[in-house]
Amino acid sequence: MMLTTTLQAIGLFMATNIDDIIVLSLFFARGAGQRGTTTRILVGQYLGFAGILGAAVLVTVGAGAFLPSGAIPYFGLIPLALGLWAAWNAWRGDDDDDDDAKVAGKKIGAWTVAGVTFANGGDNIGVYTPVFLSVDPLAVVAYCIVFLALVAVLVVLAKFVATRPPIAEILERWEHILFPIVLIGLGIVILVTGGAFGL
Repeated sequence: MMLTTTLQAIGLFMATNIDDIIVLSLFFARGAGQRGTTTRILVGQYLGFAGILGAAVLVTVGAGAFLPSGAIPYFGLIPLALGLWAAWNAWRGDDDDDDDAKVAGKKIGAWTVAGVTFANGGDNIGVYTPVFLSVDPLAVVAYCIVFLALVAVLVVLAKFVATRPPIAEILERWEHILFPIVLIGLGIVILVTGGAFGL
């Protein structure tokens, strides 16, 4: 029984979080050369994912009034705003790849990663809630433990992808363009698929 629950949790996590590898890889590219980048990304991913799990559990136990399902699509405004800000900085030249930037990268904050992770988790909440409703409370705890263990695996995998020489070269060259595009696109997808603003 516990093995089945664990395998189901792994499958569910992979299905709902595979897209995070791209976003996290861009965070690693943006923070390249900065001390503590991996720690800040890991902490941010855990904070954001803890928020996702907390919201899913709250909705599951009937506290949906704290997070009405209609509010979830509006979390798309978070990556949209961050992406527009990054695009504005790139356009102004603040993200130009001068020698200092290549050595130092751009500092990535844990709260930025957490905000993007949580905003990108609206679909996770929508998927996790019915699953949590269909299993007993002990299985919900098991799902949460497996998910939290896999967050670290996801971050390690994203770092591995971002540091492969051919990928790292592409990310280093195009990160200042890809980063805002991915965040803006992510925000728009969350808003549109969730029907925010009547879209």
